[in-house]
Amino acid sequence: MTDPAAPAVPAPAAPAAVSPSPDGPYAERETQILERLKQIYDPEIPMNIVDLGLVYGFEWTGDDVKLKMTLTAPGCPVAGILADEIKTAIEKVPKVHAATVEMIWDPPWTPDRMSDFAKHQFGYG
Repeated sequence: MTDPAAPAVPAPAAPAAVSPSPDGPYAERETQILERLKQIYDPEIPMNIVDLGLVYGFEWTGDDVKLKMTLTAPGCPVAGILADEIKTAIEKVPKVHAATVEMIWDPPWTPDRMSDFAKHQFGYG
């Protein structure tokens, strides 16, 4: 049983949309990757995958990059096709040797992950 006098514990905030490392060794490449990924739209929602907050982050090993991302729903029927499109777009960035796309589901996507632009477009907050 919880103590009614105990202070409420706030729910953890949703992670913010990914942005490039401001001064890391891969900042320029990450910026270029995100610009390319803004040209790729979720097949069910008329918004690009970056502004939707589907991109969670990058892991670099030399010139190879793993993009960690999610989808708005785990059962998305075009997940494989979308991952291939994303991989191809990333590998067109100069100084990227190879790319892999890892779909992750934790934390799950929520509309809180969207950019301010996307939230405005869809009438959130």
